[in-house]
Amino acid sequence: MMKLLDSLKERWSSEVKLSRAELGDLYIQSSSGHHMVLDDGKIEETGSSTASGVGARLMVDGKTLYSSRNGTDGPAIAGVMEDLSNLGGWAFSDTPDGGDIILPPNIPVPSLGDRLKAIDSGLRKKSSRVSQVEMAVSTSEKSIMILKDDGRLFRDIRRYSMYNVNVVVQHRGETQTGLKVSACRGSMEELLASVDLEALADQALGTAELMLAAMECPAATMPVIMAGEAGGTMIHEACGHGMEADIVDREFSVYRDMIGKMVASPSVTIVDDGSIPGLYGSYDIDDEGTPSQRTVLVEKGMLKGYLTDREMALRLGLPLTGNGRRSSYRVPPQPRMSNTFVEPGDGSLEDFISSVGHGLLVRQMGGGEVNPTSGDFVFHVTEGYLIKGTSLLPVKGAVLTGNGPDVLERIEGLGTSIKFVPGHRGKGGQSVPVTDGQPALLVDGITVGGSSTEI
Repeated sequence: MMKLLDSLKERWSSEVKLSRAELGDLYIQSSSGHHMVLDDGKIEETGSSTASGVGARLMVDGKTLYSSRNGTDGPAIAGVMEDLSNLGGWAFSDTPDGGDIILPPNIPVPSLGDRLKAIDSGLRKKSSRVSQVEMAVSTSEKSIMILKDDGRLFRDIRRYSMYNVNVVVQHRGETQTGLKVSACRGSMEELLASVDLEALADQALGTAELMLAAMECPAATMPVIMAGEAGGTMIHEACGHGMEADIVDREFSVYRDMIGKMVASPSVTIVDDGSIPGLYGSYDIDDEGTPSQRTVLVEKGMLKGYLTDREMALRLGLPLTGNGRRSSYRVPPQPRMSNTFVEPGDGSLEDFISSVGHGLLVRQMGGGEVNPTSGDFVFHVTEGYLIKGTSLLPVKGAVLTGNGPDVLERIEGLGTSIKFVPGHRGKGGQSVPVTDGQPALLVDGITVGGSSTEI
């Protein structure tokens, strides 16, 4: 393997010189994973997977050339280099043969079947309204090697684990659900040491039953408080994507040409930081070999910069932020968020509620749609409460409609502590682990859609 690796460094440097590329990298990956799905007390799915391959990228005259092959041995690497030569029209010289550079990681299979079944049984004993319980656990490890155009070699090992539980309840023909998720950058043992699976399932049941008893949400424009548990979905989807440099470059972003201008309330600072230990969106180096780092996107209301990968930093003359990410060796990297959050302030959720008098408290967000060009959004609320004086009344069917930049400007208060929520986010056909975070946010006014006209 070492002989192949030494020869590979020389061969890749030669390829870069022949192509006269502005930048390039050879990305080699080998990964393993296990997953288990329980549905209604039965293990419906369990399996293991491996993925090993190499992806080669060169940017020549502003155009990206990319090729990928399965396998991490000499023939696979020679194959992608030959592909690039054919695409670019320069001479190809063989790469020395050799075995796999990276072997698939050997990770333990979680033995959680009996525990998940016991959780399912316990939920049904607690409520006769439970009609379905679905739980899923997954753990994976990815070993990567990145050979850059200047001959430097970078390595990283990434472990990820996740548990999610979805509880469905029914009563008199009505159905409601409660979903809770926990994840970390770490092994399944590390996740189990920090998370009470039973307690998380109880929370999902509690949310579902609460929404079952909730009244219909009234439709109106009103103050909205987003609790920390809402997890920064609004910031990620309605604002964060517009601050990714490739979206800006394609003129799809409302934040294009806005650096140095006020785009939010002066109290708002938004940060992306992939270096925070343990968070699901963290990594030591990105998928181009750039160390992860803290990047301030908005500082006291002013847009400070965008998230970049190597291509966008070079193309737009921007600082490199270490946000070049890819889902696998099969695809080139693109600028992606990691752990994106709003920094805390000095307010409290209780004070926000008492100051509003009438409004909506959002504790959990669901799916929605966002137009990054305009920032317009539609988000569903899966756990919400109508604020009436000092009372909190559970409501269902709430939908938030508005504009991301407008929401940033309307933030009037920030809580003192951040709540982080993990997940996977898609872009350009790729999905990567991320974490969204925020303190409690008091927003002056958002249009709330609902089926009730009674305010």
